[in-house]
Amino acid sequence: MKRTLFTLLLLCSALLSTAQTLERMQWFNEPESWEINKGVLTMEVTPQSDYWRISHYGFTVDDAPFLYTVRGGEFEVKVKISGDYKVRFDQAGLMLRVDKENYIKTGIEFVDGKYNISAVVTHKTSDWSVIELDKPVDFIWIKAVRRLDAVEIFYSFDDQKYTMMRNCYLQDNSPVMVGMMAACPDGNGFKVKFENFQIKHLPDARRVEWLKKNSDK
Repeated sequence: MKRTLFTLLLLCSALLSTAQTLERMQWFNEPESWEINKGVLTMEVTPQSDYWRISHYGFTVDDAPFLYTVRGGEFEVKVKISGDYKVRFDQAGLMLRVDKENYIKTGIEFVDGKYNISAVVTHKTSDWSVIELDKPVDFIWIKAVRRLDAVEIFYSFDDQKYTMMRNCYLQDNSPVMVGMMAACPDGNGFKVKFENFQIKHLPDARRVEWLKKNSDK
């Protein structure tokens, strides 16, 4: 009994020591003011910053704050977002990024005085899709699921019922930077808060299928 308890304690200690924490993540375009406290990230978003490539507007920018970790396989990631959005295009959400020409950013975006669920998918050039909300919200949950060469994007107002808003391509079998981003293309910055950031590993779908077909019966 003592040995079993000792083994469980060792396992718990190992899990805690290797758990993903915000403090272990890295900044790309670190903002001037930010804080991590009890698993909550708050930041003052860098003014005049964004992620976009070429299409429609004719310019490329790659300079908004992004706190990330690196994952090589399939996963589910989600986060709760709240912000003091002020001007057109103020935005906050998740980002999955292979490199400067291949990334997905998705979250909430303030456009013409209204809140929108937003997704920008970039492969050489960027596109933009939005779902307009009928009223302001204090917070929102965004979830992305990477499976093989696709990413499914969901949103929720209670972390219980999730609605899919987009399914898009992202190169598989490649390491991806994944984490929290915010941008302020038009304004002088705003405050945003990220809570309950979680990444859950998903077993590789092809390997699982292979194991099923080649099980040792």
